[in-house]
Amino acid sequence: MHLLRYPASRSSTFRKNASVATKLEALYLHVLAPSRDESGEKLGLGGRFTPMPDTATDLFLSLRPEKVLAAVEAAGLETRPVCYPLNSFENRVYEVELVDRSRVIAKFYRPGRWSRAQILDEHQFLLDVDRDEIPVGTVREFPDGSTLQQIENIYYSIFDRRGGRAPDELSDQAVLRLGRLVGRLHSTGARRQAEHRLDLTADHYIRRNLDWLALNNTVPGTFQERYFDTANQLADIADERMEGVETHRIHGDLHLGNVLDRDGLLTLLDFDDMLVGPAVQDFWLALPGRDEYARRQRDLFIEGYEDFRRFDRSTLKLIEPLRAMRLVRYATWLARRWHDPAFPAAWPHFGTEEYWQSETEALEEILGFIRSDRSVEPAGTIGTVESADGEEPELTNKDYFWDWDGD
Repeated sequence: MHLLRYPASRSSTFRKNASVATKLEALYLHVLAPSRDESGEKLGLGGRFTPMPDTATDLFLSLRPEKVLAAVEAAGLETRPVCYPLNSFENRVYEVELVDRSRVIAKFYRPGRWSRAQILDEHQFLLDVDRDEIPVGTVREFPDGSTLQQIENIYYSIFDRRGGRAPDELSDQAVLRLGRLVGRLHSTGARRQAEHRLDLTADHYIRRNLDWLALNNTVPGTFQERYFDTANQLADIADERMEGVETHRIHGDLHLGNVLDRDGLLTLLDFDDMLVGPAVQDFWLALPGRDEYARRQRDLFIEGYEDFRRFDRSTLKLIEPLRAMRLVRYATWLARRWHDPAFPAAWPHFGTEEYWQSETEALEEILGFIRSDRSVEPAGTIGTVESADGEEPELTNKDYFWDWDGD
């Protein structure tokens, strides 16, 4: 996964709150897709964890360069002894140099997270969009024509390497281009089912994760009631707002860290968390802000999107519930992965009272935002929030920062 660099707001207020930016970077580092068959980690009270990984997980955590090179050569590619680990917490991803000095990406899937059928749904989506000439990180075929192999019970695939850089923020023209690209992506996504992938629902992304957190006594008692009560209210709101909404194959984790820009050409990366969900999920992650600037850019995104596919603007009301789903899933993901040594090193604050206070207040902020009706925008009103007397209201810190807890 690529680390998200949250786009700078045009307001100086955003730049003053470094802690919010840091939290957002961590939040968007990983997508939300919950596992159907994860098991093994036993959690103790107060954020102290006793890991119980299985043998396949042990092998995954100890992958060595010689195993990686052997796996790539099994794909019919002759390698040089050059193998670089890339930034990925969930899977193990390596850049490997071939004898002609070109490079490919070898991706090793974390055991127990996705089934073979679920991974092949990801690959089918990539093949479909590649055939439609949509720029993505394409998956390569092995000599037998498959796209997925195993080494020591670990699934792996080979992808073409794509050059470019993840943008820190998008210009208006880049937003239009990204909107067009996502419109094309969703047109392709709607043409085929992904029967094995998860649906983006509150059951999968909030309630099942809450059950796991409760079962493992992960949330400190100080915040248990507030955290679970708020999250369940948000799940109910998500159910209500999702009713009747069209869903189809989507990227699912389309933050700017999964977009490459090379001389104006945008490429979409990392479909590991593709799912079946509403189109708006691939909107708000790329443009997650709430301020006027973000709202105006979202309008531009939709303008580009509708060059290729109609967008139902009433589904913008889903953004805040989707934001809550991501928060709950992210906290559960950290807890589930605590046996991986990379996680305690990267998130030493996880499991502390301060961590769960912040998470609880973030969910309460989202619930308050929804109840204020600021998250519900009728068609044609993007970027124009007006008060009852027709004047634009003064924006406060709470408008700029969705987890702001100051005055």
